[in-house]
Amino acid sequence: MMLSADDWQALALTLRLAAVVTAILFLLATPLAWWLARSRWRWKGVVTAVVALPLVLPPSVLGFYLLIALGPQGPVGQLTESLGLGRLPFSFWGLVLASVVYSLPFMVQPLHNAFEAIGERPLEVAATLRASPLDAFFSVALPLAGPGFLTGGILTFAHTVGEFGVVLMIGGNIPGVTRVVSVQIYDHVEALAYADAHRLSAVMLVFSFLVLLAVYGWRGRPAAKGAM
Repeated sequence: MMLSADDWQALALTLRLAAVVTAILFLLATPLAWWLARSRWRWKGVVTAVVALPLVLPPSVLGFYLLIALGPQGPVGQLTESLGLGRLPFSFWGLVLASVVYSLPFMVQPLHNAFEAIGERPLEVAATLRASPLDAFFSVALPLAGPGFLTGGILTFAHTVGEFGVVLMIGGNIPGVTRVVSVQIYDHVEALAYADAHRLSAVMLVFSFLVLLAVYGWRGRPAAKGAM
């Protein structure tokens, strides 16, 4: 399958973006999912709804509000300007920040379910062995939640790779900086280069199938039940 240099550049940028976003969300979503699974706070439902909001919000709406927040008059934009970091819209790190927001539920929900499936008993046993809450989290909860981490990582990576609306709003279409695969396919279609669009779309089709095969193949294993 012959892909152009621009196609390969978009593929490389997309994979880099997805890898960075997945790594960041492992760090951010783990304590959040643990808190959601353990907390009895009366307003926890509000936090859960906010985390899940990108699942139902139209990407153009989410992208618009992110663009406002990251812009020169927005709170995040003013903060980055004051810190000397410049403006985030239409930059790679702007894409990263936007992708972290819209992919957050794809990491939090599998981890939340995995932590809830552990139950109280393993942590109580660890406490009787004089393990501190931090020791119990790292030595008991994290290993038992392994399938949830795998599922969350795969879904987050795949969702970041396939997003179009938010990345177009925040990143635009700058070759080598913000032009990801979904935008590159859109460019091919706009130019009526359907053969080029077909080749790149076929790559993404195979990739998506392999991701689903990995997720459902793992869920079919007895030890992975309860990860989703």
